[in-house]
Amino acid sequence: MNRADPTTTQHLGYRLERLGVVMSPAPGPLEAEGVLNPGSGRGPDGELYLLPRLVAAGNVSRIGLARVVVTDGVPTGVEREGVVLEPDRSWERGASNAGTEDPRVTWVDVLGVHVMTYVAYGPLGPRTAVATSTDLRRWTRHGPVLYTHDDGLDLDLNLFPNKDTVFFPEPVTAPDGVLSLAVLHRPMWDLEDIRPGQGARPPAWLGETRHSIWISFVPLAEVQHDLSALARWRGHRFLAGPEFDYEELKIGGGPPPRRVPEGWLLLHHGVTGELVRAFEQQQNVNYAAGGMILDADEPWRVLRRSPAPLLTAETEAEREGTVPNVVFPTAIEEVDGVPYVFYGMADSRIGVARLVRDSPPSAPVPPPATDLTA
Repeated sequence: MNRADPTTTQHLGYRLERLGVVMSPAPGPLEAEGVLNPGSGRGPDGELYLLPRLVAAGNVSRIGLARVVVTDGVPTGVEREGVVLEPDRSWERGASNAGTEDPRVTWVDVLGVHVMTYVAYGPLGPRTAVATSTDLRRWTRHGPVLYTHDDGLDLDLNLFPNKDTVFFPEPVTAPDGVLSLAVLHRPMWDLEDIRPGQGARPPAWLGETRHSIWISFVPLAEVQHDLSALARWRGHRFLAGPEFDYEELKIGGGPPPRRVPEGWLLLHHGVTGELVRAFEQQQNVNYAAGGMILDADEPWRVLRRSPAPLLTAETEAEREGTVPNVVFPTAIEEVDGVPYVFYGMADSRIGVARLVRDSPPSAPVPPPATDLTA
């Protein structure tokens, strides 16, 4: 049933070095409840941009654009350039909620576009949606994702909310032999908030009710013919579930997978603590960043993963905020050949960490974070 095999726990070979805060909420209503969980990309001008989630009063989210300020080769702040996506479609708004949330942005060179996946917080809760852009400023929506039926899975993914979705930057050959774009996602099995009494409804063969990472595919030829095919996913497979202490409650994908000598590096988050209802802001959880290496040619195979977190909530900026004790990686970008990871801090700010490849393995103690914008 496409259940992944147990994976090795050998040293991941990568670590994160915390640097500090690059974006904090600005005064005014637009960011009253925080800035967090950015996408990223290079604009036609060659500049590096973040696409942060901007949260207004009442937990209404929009997606903004902010140019990254670099000082001596290190991201240290941002200059805001407005809002590029807000919940103005009917399926992005409910009777008492609305949001375009948590963008992940992948530059897909073969298409010549940035592909954004984001959470449309509409009438039935969070759904994944897709949009594309050539300049990061003007986005074309392709609508909520539709999951092609696979009777062998005994599962209709269209029934379930889905988050933490992100495309790979390069085509791969899917398990069916078709050159495709791979995409990660995280189904949410608990339907209690949508239809009370249903509870969690994962397929019986899965043996796992906790939120886990799945992988699906979109045939490249279909996308090259019509970009709206980016919102039609097929070939669904379970990729990885919680395995280690810092992932006790659930895991979810982070930035676009990064091609490295060992395969694909996927940063993810793991959650411990106590969860309340799925759609509510949590107050008793701990989010930590981890990582796994996926096979270069068969990215549905996990080769290794970090048994301990790469980054935990230790600084005041990570421990105090709308949702305390959160580090939530969502973007990786290079500056002068050095990869930097941008991450949400306590659902209130955006931090940056340097991604370092270990050789030989080491386990450094990260220094306290500073506010790089000060």
